[in-house]
Formats: sequence, C-alpha cells, structure tokens
Amino acid sequence: MNPTGDPPVFEDLDAEPAPANPFWTYEDLALFIAMVLPSILIAVLLIAGGGVIAPAFFKRSIVQNLGGQLLTYVLLFGGLRQLLSTRYGRPLFGSLAWSFSITHALGALSFGPVLAISIGYLGSLLKAPILKNPFENMMQSSAEVAAVGFFAVVIGPLAEELAFRGFLLPLLARTIGASAGVLMTALAFALLHGPQYSWSWQHVVLVGSAGAVFGVVRLATGSTGTAFLMHATYNLTFFALALLQRSSFPEPV
Repeated sequence: MNPTGDPPVFEDLDAEPAPANPFWTYEDLALFIAMVLPSILIAVLLIAGGGVIAPAFFKRSIVQNLGGQLLTYVLLFGGLRQLLSTRYGRPLFGSLAWSFSITHALGALSFGPVLAISIGYLGSLLKAPILKNPFENMMQSSAEVAAVGFFAVVIGPLAEELAFRGFLLPLLARTIGASAGVLMTALAFALLHGPQYSWSWQHVVLVGSAGAVFGVVRLATGSTGTAFLMHATYNLTFFALALLQRSSFPEPV
C-alpha cells in the first residue's frame, strides 16, 4: 500500500529511484541557472551585432529570433557540458540519460499525438483563449515555415527536455521524491512558457499538464531521449494542425 496516496505509477517510481539518482547537486543547478542570463545577453549581442558579426541573412527578424534562441541553447548547454566535465569528469548527454530503446521510442512517437489531442480537448473544456504565436505573421515563405517547424519540433523540445527532464527532474526526484519532482518540474516548465501565452492561466495549466506527462515518461523509462520524442511529436501534431487551419497557431512547448 502506498502511504502517500500517490497513483500506482508514481509508487513504482518512488520505490525504484535509480533512474532519478544524479551525481550533481543543487549548487550545480544554481550555476546552470546563473548561466542563462549571460547566454542570452551574449546571443543577443552576436545576433544583433550588425553586418560585421551577423551575416546579411540574420537581418530577417524570424531568423534573428530563431538564431538568437539557438545560440543561447548552444552557449547554455556548452556551459553545462563544461561544468559536468570539469567537476565530475562526466559527459553531458550520457549524464542526462540521453538514450533510446526501440520499444520506448515507438511508444513515445505514437503517444505524442494522443497527448496533443488530449491537451487540446482539455483546453476546450477550460475555454482557453486562442492566442497568436509571434512567429505566425513572420512566416511568409516555405523556407520560413520549415525553419519555424524545425525549431518547434526538434530544437525546442531537445533543449527543454535536456534542461527540465534531463537535469532538473532527476535532482528533484532524488531529494523530494518522484511525484513531487515531476510536479515541481512541470510547474517550472509551465511558468517558463507563461509569457509566450500572455500568462493565460488556462495555457499555463495545459503546458504544465503536458510537462508532467513528459516527466512521468522520463522517470518510467529512465530516458530523456524518450521524453524528447514524445515532446517532439506532441509539438509536431499542433504544428501540422496549424498549417492546415492557418487560423490559429500550434501549442508547442
């Protein structure tokens, strides 16, 4: 019997903490968070640095936005890689459980669209307002659509899963338990996306719900890669529907 009253799936996770037993500490987490602002500032300076630093194709605002985010991720995870290597002699991807199994991968790829449809239905129940994505009006060509789609389906989920489910969640699960760790990580994940949705409480709930599912998958499979695949097909579903409708934009998280 589970004395905490958690659902059975969490009971198993709490009883088997091996997938959520990282070697890093909250000091390392604080250092990682401290890298965020410098990474953003450096990326902004480089991308908006004029013709000398930024090539001519960076002048297009959509490329500036995507390029700035990509460079921020490169700097941030480059710093994390250096941190793990210097302090522990450990690799980045191996430490963050970046692994795959065929069974888990196929399940994640299949369940991503199911989750997207479920979250969409929940959004209708919550009467979530339809919000325009800032990139929507910028996509005037097929190349721009492809660039935004690739970022929403691959780059964004990759960075977010490494940060939230690869780095943060295992640390929280080790110290406060899997159930609380999943919920706290989902909350942080939802709050990060708050500005993107004008702090609509419905959208914060929806993003947090999706994040909680990604967290359960991460701990249940022991694989951040599996959570990434589900996240990717989740975003892909919304992006594909948006291209069909063109009256609203996807709910990538």
